[in-house]
Amino acid sequence: MAEWGFYGRAAELADLQGILARGRWFFARITGRRRIGKTTLIEHALRTAGPRDALYVQIPDSAPAGVLSAVADAMETFEVDPSAFPPPRSLQELAQLVGKLAEAGYVVALDEFQYFSRKHLYEFTSHLQATVDGLSSRASSVPGGLIVLGSIHTELVALLEDRSAPLYNRTTDHLELGHLDLASILTILRAHADEEPERLLFLWNLFEGVPKFYRDCFEQGVLDADRRALLRAMFFRSSSPLRTEADNWFLSELRGRYDVILKFLARRPGCTHADLVDHVKSMSPGTEEQVGGYLKVLVERYRMIERRLPIFSKPTARKGRYYLRDNFLRAWLSSLANSVAAINFKPLDRLVEQSDLRLHESEGFGFERLVAHLYAERSRRGLAGFALSHRIDGFWDRGETEIDLVAVNEDDQVIRFGSCKRTAARLRPDLPRFDRHILQFMRLNQRYEGWTLEKVAIAPELRDQDERRAIQALGYAPQDLRDLTHDL
Repeated sequence: MAEWGFYGRAAELADLQGILARGRWFFARITGRRRIGKTTLIEHALRTAGPRDALYVQIPDSAPAGVLSAVADAMETFEVDPSAFPPPRSLQELAQLVGKLAEAGYVVALDEFQYFSRKHLYEFTSHLQATVDGLSSRASSVPGGLIVLGSIHTELVALLEDRSAPLYNRTTDHLELGHLDLASILTILRAHADEEPERLLFLWNLFEGVPKFYRDCFEQGVLDADRRALLRAMFFRSSSPLRTEADNWFLSELRGRYDVILKFLARRPGCTHADLVDHVKSMSPGTEEQVGGYLKVLVERYRMIERRLPIFSKPTARKGRYYLRDNFLRAWLSSLANSVAAINFKPLDRLVEQSDLRLHESEGFGFERLVAHLYAERSRRGLAGFALSHRIDGFWDRGETEIDLVAVNEDDQVIRFGSCKRTAARLRPDLPRFDRHILQFMRLNQRYEGWTLEKVAIAPELRDQDERRAIQALGYAPQDLRDLTHDL
């Protein structure tokens, strides 16, 4: 079996290697959700840039003593000479240590840096300001640098970009890591499993572009296994690597305050504010007035959910619907959490089966998102298909109109409508109804009058040539995941 490699991130790796190659002081910020590969990127950049001394510390959400203990442990692990660099005994000494290590050529990486926004740790930012200002004043003679990493975006940004923050305007570089693109995921599957449409949809709907989860599956030997074998190994054994992932890395941060909202959104993507208020009221009478505040925190601070507006509405429109942003969190809360919690009380095979069936149901919504990502990525790479200017996104505020994909090519004045079905057998019978939705769209949006109108019918797999011809006879171009991924 092929060894696990470093996948994707070519642009981010080049940027970080360029920062390291300057040979002068830098203060870089790297943001991205947990498990997205921030630490791996640093490790790979350091390894390929030549030998560099480094110190990596994962900052705990604890009192100063806990932070200092974590630093001391990391210094021992990375074999930092204690006689030259004594472990710090205060947050001020920690800031001074960063400066001394940078002067000696070290690359210091402080992960989960946003925890320094806590009241009992905040003084560190003032001490670090003094250190950073001193290093910046003689940057050309300081061969090392500092990288701060964070997974709670708004808290990290506030520490570094808020005008009242001690570290305001001190960073020299900024990288933001998103999910791996689909070409990178396909590279992983081609190397370690297969790129069958059903496997791609299953894994993307579960893990999206989080490289750590694919590597966990590889290390457990189930990346190429069937669905239920993978679920059993990754979630249902006592040693399963993802059994406590959501609780440890997502939900513990929330301390149980938002569970009702998150679970409801996971099972019913596209809820309105009124839907959520009614649900919270039914579950916990008297707390429904908190829903607005909870949504604001989940959207702005944690970026766990997103609010979409009706198609063609103004940005200031009050009506909106809410969706979980993260595939893994949505899959966990909608399909896995309850079954995993019951493993001591019900037959394991039955629990795995239940989870698999629920995941299959959620893949309808996931498939629409996957197709949208593929259209965008193909256009960005200049591949054959549709030259996408933008996608009309949001939700349909009129019950009589429902279109899964609206892709716009402004340059050539082409608009493409797509019907997406998780099950291929449901695709063709629905196309006459879909035609009526397209006519309604065009009637309401006359700016596209005279444009070239294209129609596609999309399912994960369309192997039957007779079925493809039947779809074509109805005026639609058939597409499946093989068509959309073959040259990625």
